[in-house]
Amino acid sequence: MHQPLTGIKMVEVAQFTFTPAAGGVLTEWGAEVIKVEHAVRGDAQRGMVNHPRKGTFHPIMEHPNRGKRSIGLDLETAEGRAILDDLLRDADVFLTNFLPSARRRLHLEVEDIRKANADIIYVRGSAHGQRGEWAEKGGFDGSSFWCRMGAAWGVTPADSPRVLTMPGGAYGDSMGGMTIAGGIAAALYGRATTGEPSVVDVSLMSVGAWAFALDLSNADLTRGEREPVSINQMMASAPTNPTVGHFKTSDGRWINLTMIQGFRFFADLCRHLGLDELITDERFDTAEALMANAQAAGALISEAIAGRPFAYWREHLETLEGPWAPVQGPLEILDDPQMAANGYIRAFEDSEGVQRRLIANPVQFDEEPAPTRRGPQFAEHTDDLLREAGRSEEQILQLKIDGVVT
Repeated sequence: MHQPLTGIKMVEVAQFTFTPAAGGVLTEWGAEVIKVEHAVRGDAQRGMVNHPRKGTFHPIMEHPNRGKRSIGLDLETAEGRAILDDLLRDADVFLTNFLPSARRRLHLEVEDIRKANADIIYVRGSAHGQRGEWAEKGGFDGSSFWCRMGAAWGVTPADSPRVLTMPGGAYGDSMGGMTIAGGIAAALYGRATTGEPSVVDVSLMSVGAWAFALDLSNADLTRGEREPVSINQMMASAPTNPTVGHFKTSDGRWINLTMIQGFRFFADLCRHLGLDELITDERFDTAEALMANAQAAGALISEAIAGRPFAYWREHLETLEGPWAPVQGPLEILDDPQMAANGYIRAFEDSEGVQRRLIANPVQFDEEPAPTRRGPQFAEHTDDLLREAGRSEEQILQLKIDGVVT
C-alpha cells in the first residue's frame, strides 16, 4: 500500500480534536506521529465524560489520535524540555494548538522549537488566527467555526426560537484537522523543493470562512444594495426550480433532490414518481415554462413523494438519473453500501483486542483506503520513546520518580 508520507516524523503538542485530527490523518498517510501529553492529566479530552466508551475504546479520542504514539511529559521541567528537544531533532514537523500564552510559558514558539531543529516545519492551529485582538483567545468549533463564521446564521430559520447547533460532534474540528493536514503536506513538498521550512497557520475562523466563502463573497458584492439572504430564506423566497429541495415521505422521513439542471432531469423524475403526464404538460414542457410554473410542479412532486414511505423511495429512486439523496441518520450511514464499497469505514483492533471501526480520513491514494490503527492509551509509549531518545533504564526510572514523565 502506497503511503506517501512514510518516513516523515511529527511531534505534536496539542489536545482536543482540532489540530490533533491533522496528526491522525497523517498517520494514515504513513507518517510517524508522537503525541506529547501532560504528564499527569494527559490530553484534556481524555476526561470528557459525555461521550460513550466501551472498555478502553473512546471514539472522541480514537478519531483524532489514530495511529499515534503517546508520551506523558512535563514540559515545565528542564528534563522534560530536554526530552522534547531530543524528540524534535530528527522530526520533520512540529504541531501545536496551545494558546500564545502557553506557548510563551512553555517555550514552544517558532524560535524555541527551531533551536532544537532549524529545518522543522512549524504548524499552529488556533481559534482566531495569530494576529488581531482575538489572537490570544481560545475557542471551539461550536463558537469560532460555526457561530462566528456564518454557518449557524445560514441554517437557522428567521422564525426559529433558537440558533441551530452543529449537526455533529467535532464537526468543524474534523474539517479543520483535514485542512491542517493538507497544509502540512504542501509545506513538506515546499521544503523538499526549496529547502525552506514553512510556518503553517490554520484557524477555526479561516476554515469557517472558507466553508462559507460563496455566501460571504455574494454579500460583499451586493453590500449596500440588499441584506444578505440565508439559504433558508433563498429556498423559501425564490422557488424557481422544483427539482431542488427536501420532500417529506408518508412516514415522516425526507428525500432530498438537488437537480440544479432541473429541466434536464424533469422527465426522468416524473417517470420515477408516476407523474408521466407532466412531461408533455405545456406548463412544464420547456425549461422556461418549468421555471415559470415551478411552484405548481413542486407541489405535484411533493404530493407524489408524500404518498409513499421512505423505504419505498430509498429503493425506487436508485435508478433516478439526477442527483438525489435519502436524508439518513448515523445508523443508516454506517450501513450504507457505498460506505463499505469505498472503504470509508475501517475496522481495527482496540487496545483490548476487540474489533472496532472508525471513519477513514477522506483521502485515498492509488484507489485503496488507508489502514486505520487505534489511538494510544495515555502515555502508552513513554518508555519506548525515551529509549529511542537515548535514555537508559536507570534514567527512565529516575525520570518517573521525579515526575518528569508518566
